[in-house]
Amino acid sequence: MEIGQKVKVFRLRDRVAPDIVGKLGKVGIIKDFKMTDGSGVGAVVQFDDNSASWFFEDELKVTE
Repeated sequence: MEIGQKVKVFRLRDRVAPDIVGKLGKVGIIKDFKMTDGSGVGAVVQFDDNSASWFFEDELKVTE
């Protein structure tokens, strides 16, 4: 995954707030990466409504 790629949120690992659950199935653009707790890396995804949130890489799929 790279900054600028379109991705789709296809699953959520953990319980999250309802506004994040609403992103399930949505497509957004990777804007940045961040270190998560431990050694994982998360992707910051911005959506069409200008909202953004981070997701684990295994919660996202690259789209065309």
